[in-house]
Amino acid sequence: MHAPPADAVLPRPPRRILVIKLRAIGDVLLSTIVLNNLRAAWPDADIDFLTETPSRDVVEGHPSGARVIVFHPKKDNPLLFFWRLRRARYDLVIDLFCNPRSAQMAFATRARTRIGYPFRGRAWAYTTHVATRADRVHNTEFNLDAIARAGIGIVDRSVVLTIPAEAAEWAERFLAPLRADGRLLVALNASGTWPTKRWGLEHFAELADRLHAEHNVMPLLLWGPGEEDDVQEIRSRMRGEAVIPPRTSIKQLGALLAGCDAMITNDTGPMHIGAAVGLQVLGIFGPTNPYLQGPFNERSAWVRLDGLECLACNLTACPIGNVCMRDLPVDTVLSAFTALVTSA
Repeated sequence: MHAPPADAVLPRPPRRILVIKLRAIGDVLLSTIVLNNLRAAWPDADIDFLTETPSRDVVEGHPSGARVIVFHPKKDNPLLFFWRLRRARYDLVIDLFCNPRSAQMAFATRARTRIGYPFRGRAWAYTTHVATRADRVHNTEFNLDAIARAGIGIVDRSVVLTIPAEAAEWAERFLAPLRADGRLLVALNASGTWPTKRWGLEHFAELADRLHAEHNVMPLLLWGPGEEDDVQEIRSRMRGEAVIPPRTSIKQLGALLAGCDAMITNDTGPMHIGAAVGLQVLGIFGPTNPYLQGPFNERSAWVRLDGLECLACNLTACPIGNVCMRDLPVDTVLSAFTALVTSA
């Protein structure tokens, strides 16, 4: 689907540009698709990207040269932060988040052109509104609509996570001994910001055993803050081998995934990181819509329990026992994975 036609909203080429996208790592990573297009349109402009602490690393080092500004909700005084934004004298502000806080940030800049989605009465914050297609197109297209509204032609549709050399070297040292006997390295990610997004730990344990026994796979059990007990439980349920990596930064996780052969994952930030580094990713879906939030690269795929009327409900708590994840068989996921890796 093509973005809606844009009319000119900028009186002159901007010298200073601010892009705002707060919160979740995966959503922030997908929003960086706008940056190379902004750079292509205005090679000499200063581009700042405003986000929150957990997502800093997914933007840092982006090839567009965008500078990262971090808002710390628990530490920063909002009024002082707004004044800092005002003093930056931005010509163009693009709010890709459009919640009450980001709308206030956009308005505080007093930029001549402020582009945003007028969700829930927040139209007052923006000089130019974007008609949302969030319920019809992939998240990346939703973000591109905002810059198309500024009259920019879309010349780049890549989502990139830049991996520094030291992270790549660390990952290579860690992974090299695991490739014995030609084994495939497959990352398994059982995490999920919503309980309803999580395929059960017992499912992941059975899947890991079958990958190990039937496909000569060494499973890597990924984890993030607060999730180490989950991967320990998965390994304790297994009969075969699995590796639990040490705690990683976002950049190290990207490097680790870039060195793997494939990934099987719930719909969460690491899924988008895997796709951004070019990995074959199989996403497991239920309450979210893979057509809108699926892994964004041509080598990836997704699986879900088809036939349920409640799929893509977007509920964070399920009144019927999370049936879309609970009843998704390991056989179905394993078959989808086999189809993915044999189609390459």
